Amino acid sequence: MTETPNWHTSTYTKSDNCVEVADNDPAEVKVRDSNRPGDAVLAFPQVAWDEFLDFVRR
Repeated sequence: MTETPNWHTSTYTKSDNCVEVADNDPAEVKVRDSNRPGDAVLAFPQVAWDEFLDFVRR
């Protein structure tokens, strides 16, 4: 079942010019522009998002 997105920004964000992430759905992670929340949303399979985060952290 798809969850209602729980949007949040990074704790490292120092301004409102950022992206928001909703990662509370076990199937996919959603990403959107925080300045245009009504526009397009990108959705990634959870496994792809995990691989992306692993890559960024290295």
